[in-house]
Amino acid sequence: MTLFNDPTLLENIEELLVHCGGHPGTLEDELISQMILNSLKLLKGEHDTGQIKLMNRALKEMRYAFRIFNGYPAVRKVSIFGSARTPVDHADYVTAREFSAAIAEKGWMCITGGAHGIMRAGLEGQSSHARFGLSIRLPFENSVNDLLEGDTKAIIFRYFFTRKLMFMSHSDAIVVFPGGVGTMDELFEALTLMQTGKGEIVPVVLLEGTGGDYWKHWQNFIQETMLSKKMIDEADLNFYYRALDVSSAIIHLETFYKKYHSSRYVGDNLVIRLQEPLQEEQVNLLNEKFSQIIASGQITQCPALPEETEYMGLPRLVFRFVRRRFGLLRALIDQINAI
Repeated sequence: MTLFNDPTLLENIEELLVHCGGHPGTLEDELISQMILNSLKLLKGEHDTGQIKLMNRALKEMRYAFRIFNGYPAVRKVSIFGSARTPVDHADYVTAREFSAAIAEKGWMCITGGAHGIMRAGLEGQSSHARFGLSIRLPFENSVNDLLEGDTKAIIFRYFFTRKLMFMSHSDAIVVFPGGVGTMDELFEALTLMQTGKGEIVPVVLLEGTGGDYWKHWQNFIQETMLSKKMIDEADLNFYYRALDVSSAIIHLETFYKKYHSSRYVGDNLVIRLQEPLQEEQVNLLNEKFSQIIASGQITQCPALPEETEYMGLPRLVFRFVRRRFGLLRALIDQINAI
């Protein structure tokens, strides 16, 4: 028996959890107990001070940011990415501000990087209570713009990876404006997570000001270089949508959630939650058109499964998904919304 399996130690941890308001026997207490044990294992001297600092700071950043976001659980949120260098009189800035105002009218909140350029424009159309700023501490740039001064929803991160986690885990949609290396990093991070099944599938919209050709050239590279050299599948093109204007961007986001609500895995099954039930012939159409992403059996419609705890009143589509065809899964969602 090792020190970390010592019953006395485990009892002491359980007593500590109870003392701090824990609830013995719950999954939450078990997970926090494991976190305490993992922290204690750092005492074995296998990690240097810098590594311990990194883990501690990352945990603190995630805990604080999740607490802030948990105050707004039922509101749709869109992350807006784009260049911090875009001036206020640029067509991209104007369009980002117009999009922000238009999506605010639909009841959505906006998340940006909290700095200047497109990040400021993406918050400008929102009221103060609907703005999130996820800033990164940099040596050469003021990390928070004036719209977020004094706002508890302005969160400053030390690490890019914790900041990205908050963007990806709280975005019901992503809208990307022209930008540099950082913007491309954020865009390709989102596309990679969806392509590999490591992130929720959400609509990704490419948008720019009137007369711009940034996304035309970007799309040419994706199709004429990546796709033509078979470095991506044609179905991967489903992950993004190039909007011609603010109106088409808004329509795309609203259409994505017209019938589709959300999804999760329950055991070997993919469960797609719906805003409203489908007709039997519509389910049959899905089985016919998307048989190649069904591992076995077929797509069936049913109520919430016994293992589920969220959105219990919504109807479900349930099937065994081939977990490598995520571009076609994105197409399935479009088909659900279209029928």
